[in-house]
Amino acid sequence: MKLAFLYAGQGSQHAGMGADLYAAYPAFRAVFDAAPADLALKELCFFGPEERLGQTQHTQPCMVAFAAGMTALLRERGIRPDYAAGLSLGEYSALHAAGVFDAQTAIGLVRFRGRAMEQAARGRPGTMAAVLKLDRSALQQVCAAAQACGTVSIANYNCPGQLVIGGDAAAVERACVLALQAGVPVIPVYSAGNYQPFQRLQLRFGAPIVLTQRPNAAGVQEATQCLQEAMVRLQEELYLEMKPKYRTRAAEFHRRFRETTLRRQREQQKGERNHDA
Repeated sequence: MKLAFLYAGQGSQHAGMGADLYAAYPAFRAVFDAAPADLALKELCFFGPEERLGQTQHTQPCMVAFAAGMTALLRERGIRPDYAAGLSLGEYSALHAAGVFDAQTAIGLVRFRGRAMEQAARGRPGTMAAVLKLDRSALQQVCAAAQACGTVSIANYNCPGQLVIGGDAAAVERACVLALQAGVPVIPVYSAGNYQPFQRLQLRFGAPIVLTQRPNAAGVQEATQCLQEAMVRLQEELYLEMKPKYRTRAAEFHRRFRETTLRRQREQQKGERNHDA
């Protein structure tokens, strides 16, 4: 039997998380004690307040530190996964579990990530919410009805019966009201940023499977291959769902989007080389 670890994304944090584990287990404690003091991980995780813990720049390092502490605790007892996966933010915890980088590197990366997301969201408040027990078509109609208040669309296709919407705060709030009026549960997701269509694709493809049998450089290569294969499968599924008259347009859009992405990557790499020189 194979063992898999699945790491949570942003939104599952709560004040008090990890306090009992920190008090009881040295392996868990060591992860928090080794983190930079200015992150205030123990204060935020153990005592909150919820509002501050829910700020993206704080949530992300706290979540990854908790996950890394749990991974260390299980590893100390000889429990290691054959596979690790993570949803969105959780992919960093999965990469750590796979041995791609150590706990403090993972915490440092998401510290930067969280701050960058906070900065990107300034000036245009955005939010997200999970909508339960509503299918894709019905939720798209809800989002369309809320467009008068701003931009809102489906951001994450977590699983059937659990879809996440994101966009301008006012539009998301209006969509939530409409969903509640339809009699379905809605759960706020505390995340900075305004998730537009291109960012929606990143979120949807943001949970790579990491195989731990070959960690580090080989593990990164294998994880990348798994993610690429998953993206191809999902794109094929979406393509088959489209009406024939839209397929040509979708193929042209995909081609242009890919060309633009590759061009920007080349420009960025060129800029980095010039900077290093």
